[in-house]
Amino acid sequence: MMSNVTISAGRAAPLGAVFDGEGVNFAVFSAHATRMVLCLFSADGRETHRIPLPERDGDVWHGYIAGLRPGQLYGYRAHGPYAPHEGHRFNPNKLLIDPYARRLTGHPTWHDALYGYDIARDDLSFSTLDSAPWMPRSVVVDPSFSWGSDRPPETPIEESVIYEAHVKGLTRLHPAASPKGRFLGLASDPMLEHYTKLGITAVELLPVHAFVDDKFLHDKGLTNYWGYQTLGFFAPDPRYLAGDDISEFQQMVARLHSAGIEVILDVVYNHTCEGTELGPTLAFRGLDNASYYRLAEDRRFYINDTGTGNTVNVDHPMVLRMIMDSLRYWVEVMHVDGFRFDLCATLGRRGNEGFDPGAAFFDAVRQDPTLARVKLIAEPWDIGPGGYQLGAFPPPFLEWNDRFRDAVRQYWRGDAGQVPRLADRITGSAQQFDHSGRPATSSVNLITAHDGFTLTDVVSYDTRHNHANGEGNRDGHGANYSDNLGVEGPTADPAIRAARARRKRNMLATLLLSQGVPMLLAGDEIGNTQSGNNNAYAQDNEIGWIGWEGADDALTEAVAALIAFRRAHPILRQKRFLHARERAVDGLPDLFWWREDGAEMTDADWHDDTRRLLCVEKRTAAGTPPYAALETAIFLVFNAGEAATVTLPPAPSGMGWVARIDTSEDAVAVDRPAAGRIACPADCGLALVLEAQA
Repeated sequence: MMSNVTISAGRAAPLGAVFDGEGVNFAVFSAHATRMVLCLFSADGRETHRIPLPERDGDVWHGYIAGLRPGQLYGYRAHGPYAPHEGHRFNPNKLLIDPYARRLTGHPTWHDALYGYDIARDDLSFSTLDSAPWMPRSVVVDPSFSWGSDRPPETPIEESVIYEAHVKGLTRLHPAASPKGRFLGLASDPMLEHYTKLGITAVELLPVHAFVDDKFLHDKGLTNYWGYQTLGFFAPDPRYLAGDDISEFQQMVARLHSAGIEVILDVVYNHTCEGTELGPTLAFRGLDNASYYRLAEDRRFYINDTGTGNTVNVDHPMVLRMIMDSLRYWVEVMHVDGFRFDLCATLGRRGNEGFDPGAAFFDAVRQDPTLARVKLIAEPWDIGPGGYQLGAFPPPFLEWNDRFRDAVRQYWRGDAGQVPRLADRITGSAQQFDHSGRPATSSVNLITAHDGFTLTDVVSYDTRHNHANGEGNRDGHGANYSDNLGVEGPTADPAIRAARARRKRNMLATLLLSQGVPMLLAGDEIGNTQSGNNNAYAQDNEIGWIGWEGADDALTEAVAALIAFRRAHPILRQKRFLHARERAVDGLPDLFWWREDGAEMTDADWHDDTRRLLCVEKRTAAGTPPYAALETAIFLVFNAGEAATVTLPPAPSGMGWVARIDTSEDAVAVDRPAAGRIACPADCGLALVLEAQA
């Protein structure tokens, strides 16, 4: 730390604290501040300097300090009006995180001083307590990192198999991964071996942006495990670093890339960790509350379309710029391969006008050349008005498809009238996605995700068991469409255990034999359980962590076989929708729906609520160009009912049907020539391929 610090004008761009080899340029946005003070700290965290930024260019305050080096600790204090009814909550007693900080020293420690108001009164009062002792510091980073020969895998979306995982939970209990619970552990050799064995193409990580443990959780002795309370959109969360170098994240990405695995980040730009008007002042609220947040008519209060207390004001150009800068940073500097946008419907709202696929956020993302090369996935809902928008997002966005999840669970549970719903889901959910030139890969198909039951719990519990969350078991999904198959929770009954294992194989096969992009929840492939907790957001413990001890190796092998089968058969991965249209190549339709007796499905069959068996013959879609991969046909059977005899479609001369997948078998992969009528066991999925005969 220099004893004498001289600040010069610097530049208004780029925003953040940028080291240029000789010093550091500081630039921060605030439209309504009257004074912006840069605070410098010694290595032991003592505040040594308060330096007003000397220049304001539009709404960007900036200055340059020669001689400062990477590792310098800093923060801001913003002066301006404290007028909550007008939307302003400036309080220079509060040390603020730089929204563009590339690294943070840690997390806020909960204390009354973190609040801009006197918590013994209401938020119209003003707190004079200094929050610096309880706040982490922003850190100037060295931007250099040698990527060597790193090249993103750039897996075509139709070939993608996504694996959703929590950085800590994935490896915390793994017997060989190291360092456990960290970025580097996620990319350690044992984990790379596991991903490769499965055949996944991308790891989708729950939030890694720096986030806060909510006060109400802290008071209950819990933590924010999932991480959906962002404090900084550029800084990796310190809890996932083994040391204090953000290059650990880059090393993780490089190692995953070397194994052909892409990295997708779950990002939370719809709200921040500062909550309602009664929340803390940590960064955005103190820098420019009226710009960063969407405020109600009485500007003391926040619009809460997210259910977290506030909503980020994406309509503001500088807030949108921050989001875009963040996305580009993670692609250009950190080399990630895509993003899953939490509550993405919120980002598509124009003020109070509701959701708009032409909203500024979508337009900005779609025209950006950096983001044009990465995968973009929307969570297509929030709790705001008109918040459910499945199928409404513009290309190239993909969307999490919860209707796929529900239909698959209900079908295999044996619910009435599910055959038409399953038929739509396994052919890409065309009712939602076949418009605006969108491909069948627009649907990200899932049967489980971090939010909800694990796959093992779907077949082991009828109801949620969330008592450990401390909310009286009232939190979490109420409609799980699960089935314990006779006993709530673990059982030693061999018949129930076998039925549960088969049900899991059936659902996994449905996922991986369907059009769309499949997503697996990490741990499902080894039989991981959360003991019936379907909302483990606060369970940073054995409930939320994946239990590798006693892993179901047979299930892992079955998942790997299903992924390999999908990879080997382009018919299952088509981007064009199948609508039973005639193909130019042979005059045959590209899709047939068959009854088990060999006749085509009729309207009466589709409306038969007692039907539990669905047969489909898929071919290369009509309109597929000659240069695209071509197979003859795949015949799929989804039987949620009793054992049946199924008549196969006639095979042309020189061709024959071969059974390749049978979920009644533990390994699922089979090699069994078939013709005429075949036996289909109860509760079973089959996949047969029309192949040339020797």
